[in-house]
Amino acid sequence: MADAVLPKNSTGRVLFASLIGTTIEFFDFYIYATAAVLVFPALFFPGDDPLTSTLSSFATFAIAFFARPVGAVAFGHFGDRVGRKATLVAALLTMGLSTVAIGLLPTYAQAGVIAPMLLALCRFGQGLGLGGEWGGAVLLATENAPPGKKAWFGMFPQLGAPIGFILSTTAFILLTANLSDEAFLTWGWRAPFLASAVLVFVGLWVRMKITETPEFKTAVERHERVRAPVVSLFQQHKAALVLGTLGATTTFVLFYLMTVFALGWATTGMGLARADVLPVQLIGVLFFAALIPVTALAADKFGQVRVLIASTIGIGLFGALFAPLLHGGLSGLLIFFALGFALMGCTYGPLGAAMARPFPTAVRYTGASMAFNLAGILGASLAPYVALKLAQAWGPAAVGGYLSAAAVLTALALWGMGRVLPEDKG
Repeated sequence: MADAVLPKNSTGRVLFASLIGTTIEFFDFYIYATAAVLVFPALFFPGDDPLTSTLSSFATFAIAFFARPVGAVAFGHFGDRVGRKATLVAALLTMGLSTVAIGLLPTYAQAGVIAPMLLALCRFGQGLGLGGEWGGAVLLATENAPPGKKAWFGMFPQLGAPIGFILSTTAFILLTANLSDEAFLTWGWRAPFLASAVLVFVGLWVRMKITETPEFKTAVERHERVRAPVVSLFQQHKAALVLGTLGATTTFVLFYLMTVFALGWATTGMGLARADVLPVQLIGVLFFAALIPVTALAADKFGQVRVLIASTIGIGLFGALFAPLLHGGLSGLLIFFALGFALMGCTYGPLGAAMARPFPTAVRYTGASMAFNLAGILGASLAPYVALKLAQAWGPAAVGGYLSAAAVLTALALWGMGRVLPEDKG
């Protein structure tokens, strides 16, 4: 009787709730990534060697990726036991509070060594929240999807990534254009972190209005929930977890080479100004956003795994273009961002549905979240650091080789996924 009086989730409400949450989460995540290049080396890791300061900043950047599987297990447990809605609200709140706290932190000059320690703690909180956010948002969309539309519905939370990036990059562009370098480093960099509080309130308001997904309700009615989802996952679904993790790894390698590494290399190795690079990077992200819905439609028609394999092959070939494009000045950088982010859209569009598909409802929140976030550790946590060291030693061609090698590994995992887990076009 209770379900009869509860409002049903409309398609628009579900898709907006899945989109707004990931937009906020990724906005928070990306402002940290940008600040890790432009701000934190000087304010939290000062020293005589700029490169050492940048590498220390990148180390805190990596912390969140190791926190994400912890978040996946913690939030996944409650998502599979209690429900998707309440868990999504908690994940968003965890991420939002951590981000606002970064905007309030003292710098090294003000608090000494405690400043980078607090920064690392807040970064861990960001990773914890995002570890629980992504899987829940994807399930909110895909578990409300009609037959044959899984990839299309699963695409909406994926769109939160480019939208969040566009918002974060635009914020830094505006700050760079309107503030002196001194004002930017003194207080301007804090504005995006503090402003995220407004976005979090909007996201919480929207998510409080949704109801539980039909597939989770069915699992509850049929008594399919398990006591310890993570235990069941590792006992019964190891193949899906391993193949899903490796199948998403190159997505993370590509994205963080296109963002953190490319921004750092352009402003240091290429000698370009921050104000010149950020708008060019933003143009590239538009290609990212445009290709997500295109490949989601293709995945519903031709199969998620097939589209992901084709996209991964393209990423592997793109690795060979790193050296010529990154030696081509600002015009080469524009082509680099356009091609790289377009390929990112091709792989990211079908990824949400593909990560959720292999797991049954009882462990789906935990399984999809774990696969996605373990891929983050393999593909992204150390990618900026490794890429910078490779570029220093052998130039951008070595970074391209690093990307191509990752693409080979992912293509093999996707091929295995297609054989072990029957292909699903919906």
